[in-house]
Amino acid sequence: MRCPRREDFEEALAMWGDPKVTRYIGGKPSTREEMWSRLLRYVGHWQLMGFGFWVVREKSTGRFVGEVGLADFRRDIEPSFGGSKEAGWALAPWAHGKGFATEAVRAALTWAEGRFGPERVVCIIDPGNEASIKVANKCGFREFSRGTYKGEPTLMFERLPRAR
Repeated sequence: MRCPRREDFEEALAMWGDPKVTRYIGGKPSTREEMWSRLLRYVGHWQLMGFGFWVVREKSTGRFVGEVGLADFRRDIEPSFGGSKEAGWALAPWAHGKGFATEAVRAALTWAEGRFGPERVVCIIDPGNEASIKVANKCGFREFSRGTYKGEPTLMFERLPRAR
């Protein structure tokens, strides 16, 4: 896992342009313009917030796996996340079901806890996205609310700090 770079653009565009990836994330493939905005948003998170999304690559081959990280998207959603960091993940279709998401999300959460201390982290998932719900549960997230985001049904999960 490493911070996104300009040279990741084409591989990220291929992933975000795939209907299998976007089926539960916005519902439509991203355009070049939308992907460019996403890349800038990811880099901006690191610059302004000190955290963000990483590019995930397979260790042995360097193959693009996807993107995993934490963000403050300031979503217009109820209930509000109240300043909690939001976890997110998206993987290339070839990497689905191989454990990459769980491993990368756990690594991101471990990094965040080491950097910021124990704190609540949230994520939102489309109710039909059973694979992401499983990843969230494996990583310690539990559903705390249901609502809508941009007119679509949404499940809201949280991972609370562990008692020490």
